[in-house]
Amino acid sequence: MKWVYPFAAIVGQTQLKQALLLCAVDPTLGGVLIRGDKGSAKSTAARGLAELLPHIARTPGCGFNCDPVAPLPECPVCAGQHAEALDAPAPFVNLPLGATEDRVLGSLDFEAALQKGRQAFKPGLLAHAHRGILYIDEVNLLADHLVDVLLDVAAMGSNTVEREGLSLTHPARISLIGTMNPEEGNLRPQLLDRFGLMVDVTAPQDPQERSLVVRRRLAFEADPTGFAHEWQTASDALRAQLARARKHLAATVMPDSLLAFISELCCEFEVASLRADIVLYKAARALAALAGREWVEAEDVRDAARLVLPHRRRHKPFEQTGMDEDKLDDLLQRHQTPPDSNDTAADETPEQSPPDGNEGDGAGGDTLIAAGTAQTIGRLQVDSPSRAGATGRRSQAQHSATGQYVRAVPDEAPTQLALDATLRHALMRNPNDFAVTRADLHRKERVGQQGNLILLVVDASGSMAAEQRMAAVKGCVLGLLSDAYQRRDQVGVIAFRGREAQLVLSPTRQVEQAHTALEQLPTGGRTPLPHALALAGETLARQAADLAPLLVILSDGRANVALTEGQDPWRESLAAAEQLAQHGHAALVLDTETGFVRMGRARALAQALGAEYLPLEALSSEQLTLTIRERLGR
Repeated sequence: MKWVYPFAAIVGQTQLKQALLLCAVDPTLGGVLIRGDKGSAKSTAARGLAELLPHIARTPGCGFNCDPVAPLPECPVCAGQHAEALDAPAPFVNLPLGATEDRVLGSLDFEAALQKGRQAFKPGLLAHAHRGILYIDEVNLLADHLVDVLLDVAAMGSNTVEREGLSLTHPARISLIGTMNPEEGNLRPQLLDRFGLMVDVTAPQDPQERSLVVRRRLAFEADPTGFAHEWQTASDALRAQLARARKHLAATVMPDSLLAFISELCCEFEVASLRADIVLYKAARALAALAGREWVEAEDVRDAARLVLPHRRRHKPFEQTGMDEDKLDDLLQRHQTPPDSNDTAADETPEQSPPDGNEGDGAGGDTLIAAGTAQTIGRLQVDSPSRAGATGRRSQAQHSATGQYVRAVPDEAPTQLALDATLRHALMRNPNDFAVTRADLHRKERVGQQGNLILLVVDASGSMAAEQRMAAVKGCVLGLLSDAYQRRDQVGVIAFRGREAQLVLSPTRQVEQAHTALEQLPTGGRTPLPHALALAGETLARQAADLAPLLVILSDGRANVALTEGQDPWRESLAAAEQLAQHGHAALVLDTETGFVRMGRARALAQALGAEYLPLEALSSEQLTLTIRERLGR
């Protein structure tokens, strides 16, 4: 027997354990996102929770984890039969990062088709996780096609499969538990909002506490059975506490005044998603039930807010995540009123709303979090149409010979045969006389991930709006680095002012390094544009071979500092641009020239560079980030 490290034996990590227990009490919370450094007990805690979950009634052999009271009509085990349901552990299913859609969604059952000559559905991981937990380690590195699947399932509470002649919808009410290291990139906002709770964890800094962690871990590795038995009493007590909390959750009452307090908290902390209000209500009730109380207190709302609100707040550029604890306590003091008999219970309306329905979708799921300063100067206008198939769009290579196998497509002359899909198609066409023909052949479609080197060259001279340009670039860099680890991207910044250009941010994918380098950027002085183009060429020449470059120049094209004394700075700029163009790098020139009379030199610079040209009547970090991502095909 393979023993799991006991949840009760985890040292410290109070908030982490609390968040996991709340999701065990109320599975409709939506799960927990655990963020933290390597070796901070993220995975250990998640796996330990599975051992505490109350058992479910399940028919042996059922691949859909049907509720015996209301089985799925298409389930071959449960429907129309009277097999006795048994107590079984709640599902705890691990979703591998490299899983194909067939493995996650389900597909045609080969065995049934070959042996019985009939089409049948083979449940996937989503069906196996129904009424339990779907665990995703390094969830921020999950492929986009699987993220889309999870968003649909989390919204509907069911999984619909329509492929290879099969059409089926089955329940998939799951609690998501995801772990991630923030240094490796962030989650898409839509998926982040689907996690009901989030907790940041760090390794303990107290020497005695660290020593205790090590001692317990070594004892577990030396004798897992003995260690588990040593903690059996504590584990049983936690298991009983969870069972009682689940039983009394429906009877736990929240005063109407606290429901109003929840809405005020969400407004005060600038939370857009209405899902936050509902999850905060449920989390506070679960806390009260876990404590054995039938009445929610103001402290329950405060403690729940620490888990529900931080990942849903709007953040300014380079602002650290987390909560303003003093502000939270002040708000609590203002609203802390003991419940009385005249207080109306707000127990019905929120609980009756579907746990994974459309609550707050309009305000939350598609909310765009601005990556930079609120300063905006007008509007971005596209003067010329985008080039179809621009060379900068290299982040995702469809039909790649390497990369992740995501789906199969019909192809009578496949370069890479998708054997599974080919056989399924042949079986679907004629199960009784199985034979593979050319019409059955399918090709593996892969998505190869290629990183980009995004090099921003920005005019920091004394021209108009230089400070706004630099502020927008700072926010843009943060936005681009938010998923740089997953995309394998690097971002660098060259600023030019005074007598020379400077590589103020060497190509990196680290947010902290970018924050430090860009915290203070001076502006003003003359405009050494040829210096900047020469430095850009040198920087791109040193790039890694597996990075596709995108050069982004923010300038009005003016130049008044030459590389060589006595030479014309503008002619030197054109010559440097032509030399860069010989390397075939994808490039974009954003014209920052303003005023009624314009020289049009940025357009000429773009022509010499062989770059796409966009006139800027406006500039904000958000718009700049979106423009660059568009050019990368994202």
